[in-house]
Amino acid sequence: MLGNEAMERIAQKRVIIFGVGGVGSWCAESLVRSGIRQLTIVDSDRVCVTNINRQLMATTKTVGQVKVEALRERLLTINPQAEITALQQVFSEETAEEFHLEEYAYIIDAIDSLKDKAALILLACRTKAKLFSSMGAALKLDPTRIKVTEFWKVEGDPLARALRKKFKHYGQFPEKKFQVVYSDELLENKGCPPDIDETPSLFNKPQTNGSLAHITAIFGFMLAGLVIQDAITA
Repeated sequence: MLGNEAMERIAQKRVIIFGVGGVGSWCAESLVRSGIRQLTIVDSDRVCVTNINRQLMATTKTVGQVKVEALRERLLTINPQAEITALQQVFSEETAEEFHLEEYAYIIDAIDSLKDKAALILLACRTKAKLFSSMGAALKLDPTRIKVTEFWKVEGDPLARALRKKFKHYGQFPEKKFQVVYSDELLENKGCPPDIDETPSLFNKPQTNGSLAHITAIFGFMLAGLVIQDAITA
């Protein structure tokens, strides 16, 4: 379908995904199935029984396992020749330099924590890598409301609004434009609190907001699609 030349370009691209939960795990699988061979996956958590409804590698057999290790094992059954680096770490301002973002062609942001997400976006936008970011997939039902646009054009997404507020608070803004996957759906009486701070909330763990597999998977597949589209045209 794409041709040998395009598939070779895809195979040469290095990708890093931050957060391999309901969005990031599906993104990782789609990328590997589409020909990405150099993939780094970053997440500090272990598989929990509450992950089974939406996370690719979460099953009754993997509960308690390190998420990135469980996902890496699955990805290698798809392509044993792939170079899958699994990092059980947290991305934060303090750990940012450990990830060497300048070495990647694509950076995928599927982080939940507002503070860490903002830090990743600011840093990623200083590199030559293409950044693709997931906005909020929790509390969504309607897959037809999922869209792609440039970050500053997002409307109706509480996480994007919170990020813009965070950047203004920092007095720092992303140095280049980047595309995001988002949904403008807000379920009645279940939207984001109007004021988001650093206390545990919709975007800071621990969290109890529900999400559905078909929504999180579409977010992940769309992020992967953005990478593949760009890789074959670059």
